Amino acid sequence: MKKGTIVLIIIFFSSFVWKWSGAEAVSQSAYAPDMMQDDPIMAALDSLYKLDLFERGYAKINYPINPKYNFGVDSIPHYDELVYEARMAKLDAASPFDLVYNVYVQKYIDMYTLKRREQVSRMMALSQFYFPMFESVLDKYNLPLELKYLAICESALNPMAKSHSGAMGLWQFMYPTGKMFGLKVTSYVDERCDPYKSTVSACEYFQNLYGMFGDWQMVLAAYNGGPGTVNKAIRRSGGKKTYWEIRPYLPLETQGYVPAFIAVNYVMNYTSEHNIRSAIPKKTFLQVDTVVVKKQVSFDQLSSTLDISDDELQYLNPSYRKRVIPVVPEELSYLTLPANKIGTFISNEATIYSFQKKDSLPIQDVFVPQEITKIHVIKKGEHLSTIAKKYGCSVAELKTWNGIASNTVKPGRRLTIYIYGKKSAAEKKITAEKKAAAEKKTVTEKKVPAVPEQKGAAAAAADKPEKKKPAEGFKYYVIKKGDSLYKIATMNKTTVPEIMKLNNLGAKYNLMPGEKIKVASM
Repeated sequence: MKKGTIVLIIIFFSSFVWKWSGAEAVSQSAYAPDMMQDDPIMAALDSLYKLDLFERGYAKINYPINPKYNFGVDSIPHYDELVYEARMAKLDAASPFDLVYNVYVQKYIDMYTLKRREQVSRMMALSQFYFPMFESVLDKYNLPLELKYLAICESALNPMAKSHSGAMGLWQFMYPTGKMFGLKVTSYVDERCDPYKSTVSACEYFQNLYGMFGDWQMVLAAYNGGPGTVNKAIRRSGGKKTYWEIRPYLPLETQGYVPAFIAVNYVMNYTSEHNIRSAIPKKTFLQVDTVVVKKQVSFDQLSSTLDISDDELQYLNPSYRKRVIPVVPEELSYLTLPANKIGTFISNEATIYSFQKKDSLPIQDVFVPQEITKIHVIKKGEHLSTIAKKYGCSVAELKTWNGIASNTVKPGRRLTIYIYGKKSAAEKKITAEKKAAAEKKTVTEKKVPAVPEQKGAAAAAADKPEKKKPAEGFKYYVIKKGDSLYKIATMNKTTVPEIMKLNNLGAKYNLMPGEKIKVASM
């Protein structure tokens, strides 16, 4: 037999065996699926290129060959639809989510496994840092652990991700929603970017959405588009109650959101089958720890004394917007550091707080202002720029606070505006004078006690002033059918954590129609 004939037979036989196994390999450049140009999920993935959180040269590491698949280093497997269906059915059987397989899900599977393979490799590395914490909080709130994959859809696990509409952090909270669930935003701190606090708030939001819709697929849609958008789609569909039935009536972004979530569930469970290897993270969950900061300190001071880069400090502490950790009375300020730096920090706190580079200005004390909320109704002829000028804020802040994407606004719309201000010198003087007068009056009353006039018991009782009850700071709300804590908090201009604190509600609360609960009085 000729040599060329033998080679052809070997190639044919290899191809047959490969196709019989349900997979075929293609080169990375051979496949480039068409996706929406403005797909926010793809944009979040691409933001990972900017993060320097991985050990360099990881792609050149000599990984051991997986004996089960024996893929080449650059092989990109592709499978038949039946293989995807079988794998998805296996995941679906063990999940409270309806993990279906269809062409919409396949589009995102192709995006992750064929066109965005390097980003998936980076997400696998970041998952070693965030997933243990996500799973701990989700378990505490008795929520499905698969919700950890939602952070991949939202931010691709980039803690500093920011959307075009102003949503921030791992869970992409908008400003009003973040405040609703207790996330503080000031000039120096944005707790929407705090990995732990934002995860707690996301879990509270998940609970509220599930209380509204009772279906996890609908919860996902509402988390992306908002409860009002989902309710509108339900009405337009004629009262349908499942995601796939109302999907045609949802915005395009939300139409792709649930398929992307299902695809992420698949991809993160079958990375080996697609020959995707994890990048090597600089830090994992067990390699970091936190410490309480007693005095205001900058990243510059920490970097110089602890031999850690500013970028790594920013990644580990993404909620500090100005690279300064403020210390506020009656609040704890936390610093996350590599575990091997904690002892050094504790042993050298005084030196770190006082350290200052040559030719650098001393760090100013952070002023933490009092926040005032105002509602502005847009009048005819007003623009965002004029409104921003009136309240001393920026147009970008107005857009972020109210979820506005365009530069035009219609008359009659109500804008929520957050003003930060401190007392003027005149106000401080008046306050001080009032305090001094009150103290003087108290001293005078103590020196000259009043001698009561002798009266009969009945007259004395009649003259006795009625004892007023102290202001309790809350009012009662009667729970109605269909209510949730999120809905009640919205109607009463308070937050879900505040309601839970007032009523001592645990993570597994259950609202019963007809019951009374306390809500903070404004």
